[in-house]
Amino acid sequence: MISDAFVLSFKNLKHRGLRSWLTLLGIFIGVTAVVSLVSLGNGLQAAVASQFSISSTDLLTVQAGGISAGAPGSGAADPLTKTDLNAIKELSSVKRAIGRDIVPVKVIFNQKAAFTYATNIPSGSDRQFVYDQINAKPISGRLLKDGDAGKVVLGYNLASDSNGFGKAIVPGNSITIQNRTFQVVGVLSRQGSFIFDNVIYMNQNDLDSISNYGNKVDIIAVEPTDPNNVNKTKNDIENLLIRLRSVTKNTENFEISTPQASLAQVNQVLGGVQIFIVIVASISIFIGAIGIVNTMTTSVLERRKDIGIMKSIGATNAQIFTQFFIESSLLGLVGGLVGSIAGELLGVVGTLSINSLINGHLPITVNFGLIISALFGSFLIGGIAGIIPAMRAATQKPVEALRE
Repeated sequence: MISDAFVLSFKNLKHRGLRSWLTLLGIFIGVTAVVSLVSLGNGLQAAVASQFSISSTDLLTVQAGGISAGAPGSGAADPLTKTDLNAIKELSSVKRAIGRDIVPVKVIFNQKAAFTYATNIPSGSDRQFVYDQINAKPISGRLLKDGDAGKVVLGYNLASDSNGFGKAIVPGNSITIQNRTFQVVGVLSRQGSFIFDNVIYMNQNDLDSISNYGNKVDIIAVEPTDPNNVNKTKNDIENLLIRLRSVTKNTENFEISTPQASLAQVNQVLGGVQIFIVIVASISIFIGAIGIVNTMTTSVLERRKDIGIMKSIGATNAQIFTQFFIESSLLGLVGGLVGSIAGELLGVVGTLSINSLINGHLPITVNFGLIISALFGSFLIGGIAGIIPAMRAATQKPVEALRE
């Protein structure tokens, strides 16, 4: 009997044609919006996570606070200094502190110019530590060594065919940075990070020669002595800088954070935006449910004679109710199915767009759990929307229905 009810419901939906598709429109738009936005939100979270591609989440980052234009710390009103860096190195809770500068530079290659950033690689044991933290692996050539002068290593995007210079840059090529010629000795493998894949790496002396940073430091990377007690190191640095920079806890002009904490904050914001958009998209689903109620109510009125005939040959109230309930549920299910497919396709397009924007390689995935949830939810919404019309159909009196 249930299978017959499904077959008859499909025939009735097909018979109504345009009216059925218009009824599905609200459910379709709502489900498409929800599925695509959730998929795109997951892609955005993965993209953001790739921008924090640092091996150790215990590493603390210190940078100047306030409004900054450009790279982190580069436009701060009261930047960090080498005095701050040296003082942090002396703390007993600090195992290692490294100053990092991020300098905006003009690069010329193949008679074409582009603007990007250059950053320093420290010498000695700190060099390998930084390489480990940024997961520096050359796809061609080699990494910088102590004593390398006039040599640079490029992030993946800067060396690729789509670097804006008209052709790829390979080890052995010479490029001009801030009117000074440097030889490229290596190209790093792709990390999927807009930051690391678009940076020029050079030794500290070379970076100093093309910038006027003087005593300034953009970022101080800190490795705690005890990885299990990062908060103590953070508090020690905070107290030290408050004293050195003559500020109070309420007027701090610096920030101390971990990649894990920064990523959590960004994900929290993305999650909030995602929830808000899903709530707005759910309004379409609600409107679609009202459309199903309207369509099924009209269907009951149009098919009173059919209901009377079914009852006169022995159909029970439960069977009549089941028939109309399944029909309304199928309206929601079909709308959810088409919406899920369209939503996933939009999610794939969105992920591809993110990859194109950041030159990343986020995987294209299909969230089957989300699709199943959307199908079940739309089927349930259709069924709930059809309960009242189905009850009206079931309570029709056969004699009155046949008379009409």
